[in-house]
Amino acid sequence: MSKSIIKKTLYGAVVAVVAGLALVNAAASGGESTARSKLVLMAPAAPGGGWDGFARESQQAMKSGSVVNNAQVVNVPGAGGTIGLSQFVQMEGRHDMMMVTGGVMVGAIELSNSETTFEDIVPIARLADDYAVLVVPAKSEFKTLDDFTKQWKANPGGTSISGGSLGSIDHLLTGLVAQKIGIDPIKTNYIAYSGGGEALTSMLSGTTVGGMSGYNEVADQIESGSLRALAISSEERLPGVEIPTFKEQGVDAAMANWRGVAAAPGITEEQKQEFVDIVTEYRQTEHWQDALERNSWTDSFMTGDEFEEFIDSEVAVTKEIVEGLGL
Repeated sequence: MSKSIIKKTLYGAVVAVVAGLALVNAAASGGESTARSKLVLMAPAAPGGGWDGFARESQQAMKSGSVVNNAQVVNVPGAGGTIGLSQFVQMEGRHDMMMVTGGVMVGAIELSNSETTFEDIVPIARLADDYAVLVVPAKSEFKTLDDFTKQWKANPGGTSISGGSLGSIDHLLTGLVAQKIGIDPIKTNYIAYSGGGEALTSMLSGTTVGGMSGYNEVADQIESGSLRALAISSEERLPGVEIPTFKEQGVDAAMANWRGVAAAPGITEEQKQEFVDIVTEYRQTEHWQDALERNSWTDSFMTGDEFEEFIDSEVAVTKEIVEGLGL
């Protein structure tokens, strides 16, 4: 076994142990609390990331609206959220705890062939979406999406695209767009990076031709003129964001990096409804409405059967894309 594999294995084990301890502590502090008196919100990612930011905006919205007396955020990082997911399903019956989830977890589950899936948790609500953009350096010869796709189709392997980790929204969207313009997704030259900063540096230095990134991660560079945005993955143009969608430019591709919350297995229907009520209330607070604007999130509130059906469709689409990418 190589040293790199051993290191990765040991690191994974350490992360899993830390994750377990975090949730044990959260469970101990929860005790017999009700969701209204004390709510633990687990972000299955490290502090500072998208899910962590979403969890903390939710925490502040709950506090500002007096929806919950005491809201606590616990971070359980690793493997696109699947480490947190595997720990969360062990919190069976916890009626004072929710987990942040979303599109990234869908891809991570499929990519890792995780034994733990969305079927093992209780979907509560989808709250917000953000979107990915295809960008090139300002000095790039590509002025439009059509310019880029012509080159991409002519030379898929030579048209490198940087983005987040394998199975991320960036990666899945790259595969979907390739498929829609007639490129075999497995032939795409997608270069994965652990962070948006590394992917951006790679593109600006000329290591990659273009990049697929969350809009929020590159909005400042687009605004300053160092990057040119060719298309965004929303169904329609975002208010105040003058970036054309893939769809309006003839490429039938749309994908949301959606974020929502779920509950642990084993809760009652009454407890599930309490969670839905809590989310519904904090969504209406001034803090949450401000958070949507500050983060350029789209309000995509959805609960009940509609949300569960949405997750089923997301899983089906993601499975198809992952298979197409040969992952």
